[in-house]
Amino acid sequence: MLQKTRLNNWVFFFAPTLFNTFLYIRIMIKNIIFDFGGVLIGWNPKHVFRKVFNTEEEVEWFLNNVCTMEWNEQQDGGKLIADAEKELTQKFPEWEKHIKTYYERWHEMLTGPIYKTVDILQNLERSANYNLFGLTNWSAELFPYAKKHYHFLNGFRDIIVSGEVKLKKPDPAIYHLALSRFNVKGEETIFIDDNLRNIESAERQGIHVIHFSSPNQLRSELSSRFGINT
Repeated sequence: MLQKTRLNNWVFFFAPTLFNTFLYIRIMIKNIIFDFGGVLIGWNPKHVFRKVFNTEEEVEWFLNNVCTMEWNEQQDGGKLIADAEKELTQKFPEWEKHIKTYYERWHEMLTGPIYKTVDILQNLERSANYNLFGLTNWSAELFPYAKKHYHFLNGFRDIIVSGEVKLKKPDPAIYHLALSRFNVKGEETIFIDDNLRNIESAERQGIHVIHFSSPNQLRSELSSRFGINT
């Protein structure tokens, strides 16, 4: 049976052979790729529309039926906001004002840094043991706001923004682009994301993954699975 042990940032796999010796395969983690929204930066459109509508039911209905997550993801994939608003207004003319509110007040949907994750990121940066990268589904028109207001993003060696490259997670093509552009190998890389679809797709491309649920869980998995202390 294949077994695993760890030493610092090396992961050792070993298995008994026919001659009761052991075969060792060493994997050294050199690179860590972070998702942004939900991992390093809080984001929730309800923060805006709770100020617009009177009840939670109205908020839920509007975001599930008009300005849906699927609609927002089209802009993450490179669609221009003006074109998206025009198309959706033609479909829901009675909601024109609210549709425009979505991106006019988009910055209010950002709830700020997830400080404990930022602390992990900055500890990794200070250690200088890993190449740190970003891979985010984000509109190319909106990302400059985040880059300006969240200075910890400047610590990444490189960032792929889906809206800029016209690809978005979980499309396998964006992970191949990341490995190529960052010049890294999947077996030497960890990808951290809060979206299970994105995690599963990255893992199928041969990248180590951590499905983020909280900073404490991330810190624990980095240590227990990869020997990375933060």
